[in-house]
Amino acid sequence: MIDKNQLKIHFSKNAKSYDKHSNVQRKMKDILINFLLKNLKSSTIKNILEIGCGTGSLTKTLLENFPNSNITAIDISPGMIEVVKDKFKNSSINFICADIENINLNCNYDLIISNATFQWFNNLPKTLEKLYLSLNPNGILSFSTFGNKTFYELHECFKKAIQELHIKDSISAGQSFYTLQNLIHICNSIKNFSYMDMTTNGKEIYIPEYFPSCKDFLTSIKKVGANNSNKNHRCTSPKFIKKVMNLYDENFLINDNVIATYHCLFINIQNKSN
Repeated sequence: MIDKNQLKIHFSKNAKSYDKHSNVQRKMKDILINFLLKNLKSSTIKNILEIGCGTGSLTKTLLENFPNSNITAIDISPGMIEVVKDKFKNSSINFICADIENINLNCNYDLIISNATFQWFNNLPKTLEKLYLSLNPNGILSFSTFGNKTFYELHECFKKAIQELHIKDSISAGQSFYTLQNLIHICNSIKNFSYMDMTTNGKEIYIPEYFPSCKDFLTSIKKVGANNSNKNHRCTSPKFIKKVMNLYDENFLINDNVIATYHCLFINIQNKSN
């Protein structure tokens, strides 16, 4: 369960440093847009909803690719909304500070798009259904998120540290993510989808990032506000964290840097009904 209040605090606190440290998210954004545009004509897109706009990297790309579209951009973080509004103060984009899981959508869209945000949802199936039902005929829901092998190195070090320190409490390195197959299954199994004409396409990509040490890697996560917002299973023991970092530096060093793997999932769902 994601603590949404903590999520707001983390992202707002790091909104001004986000662009400097969000290298993976920018790469995911480029892949997501290319995946979307592969068989899409920009003339078909008039109304766009962006979920989790952050500081506006995807927003800028949407403006470039769909200059005549009406864009509504939502983010849960007041700090992020403040930064992105300042960046696009001369645009007609409608920015809204809200949790997409807790608001009603009162209009339909030709494109609903989100980059690296859906992992923060507490009820993904219900939210996917709401978004799909807000698509116009031939509209597309396009999103990226993180897969189950994200930070597998860190998870391995957590497991080993738990064993070596004989810890009995249930703790984890962070969230559990879906496999691509699981995610596609969820998309295809949502209530109401059975009688709607839809197509779902997905792909996965692994993006490696390199850092001088595990400490630098963990710091980079905090700098984008993406540190653990789980309500349960947190561990703040200095002894345990030090053990994890030592194991990481010992076992995942490549050419004087440690590796951190991002498992990235990309989904397009199109409403084929007329």
